[in-house]
Amino acid sequence: MFELLQAAPPDSILGITDAFRKDPNPNKINLSVGVYKDESGQTPILSSVKKAEERLLASETNKGYLPINGAPEYGAAVQALLFGADHEIVASNRAVTAHTPGGTGALRVAADFFASNFPGQCVWLSEPTWPNHPSIFKAAGIEVKTYPYLNEDKTGLDFDAMLQEVRHIPEGDMILLHGCCHNPTGVDPTPEQWAQLAEVIERRGILPLVDFAYQGFGNGLTEDVQGLLELAKAGIEMLIATSYSKNFSLYNERVGALTLVASDADAAQTTLSRLLLAIRANYSNPPAHGGLVVKTILEDDALTAEWHEELAAMRNRINGMRALFVETMAQKAPAFDCSFIAKQLGMFSLSGLTKAHVDALRDKHAVYIVGSGRINVAGMTHDNMEALCNAIADVIG
Repeated sequence: MFELLQAAPPDSILGITDAFRKDPNPNKINLSVGVYKDESGQTPILSSVKKAEERLLASETNKGYLPINGAPEYGAAVQALLFGADHEIVASNRAVTAHTPGGTGALRVAADFFASNFPGQCVWLSEPTWPNHPSIFKAAGIEVKTYPYLNEDKTGLDFDAMLQEVRHIPEGDMILLHGCCHNPTGVDPTPEQWAQLAEVIERRGILPLVDFAYQGFGNGLTEDVQGLLELAKAGIEMLIATSYSKNFSLYNERVGALTLVASDADAAQTTLSRLLLAIRANYSNPPAHGGLVVKTILEDDALTAEWHEELAAMRNRINGMRALFVETMAQKAPAFDCSFIAKQLGMFSLSGLTKAHVDALRDKHAVYIVGSGRINVAGMTHDNMEALCNAIADVIG
């Protein structure tokens, strides 16, 4: 049977990393996969994480299974980080949280849940979006449609076009929204625009699924939840897929969560039972270690304060690289206007580079970028900036 199969195409992002690893060029630069790098080009283990792991190593007494939806203490920590511990949603028990294997696991559980309980409904994704989004929903048997997002120059949000399309989404369909630091563009709605979106979503009876992978990488932990809180103000039922890969630098621990907000506590518990069916048929129950690290940090004031400092340092480094890239490119290629990159948020930006530029960067300069021109700003450093900008100036002519 297997010898009849043809090889599947490589993943559009992870496949680039495989090619990067095989490249013998000692000066190669990888701006493709969404992983934070420090100034030395390494993905750090946060000091707060190390301290939490030391405590866990000393106190752990067993390796038993977690419940299907994970430990309740972890769920409480997730909700407090999203809404604030005193928010009405938390106090009224209208939210339930399932610990998932990463944000991708949360998205797949959401997709399976939606496909099983609301058959025939569609999901709407921004154009563009993270390349794995359509794959996740198509694999669950959900029809995927898109709404416009970027303006004609691909440098900012075309909110009017976006809102106009959302006004025509059928009742009962699901819309995926990026909570902050939109991937791949780095372009986010303003709080006022989020409020307008919330009003239309509530009136149309659309179910929002908020992909929240970068809390704290935009303007700050509390600032980055403003869009989510605008949805909450409207009393909308929703799903929130959270990832702690980036803001805790826990990539290989696969730590995530799926939070469901219902109209009341009874509806939340009833719907949780449906989520548990989807989880049980998928991975049964979540891995423990990464969630325990997150919970340990968020339950300890000193560790939380240290984590806040480390998160701010990562955010500030990314913003610094955005500014330095724009400044350096202005010197190397004045005709190539990329000033918009300095105004965007998070790890990513659509650089304006074409597929031909991307291919030339790889072949001539060992610079690896996704074919769409999306760049991971966190892969830039002071040491590689000169070479990177020289390479871009060369291929754009």
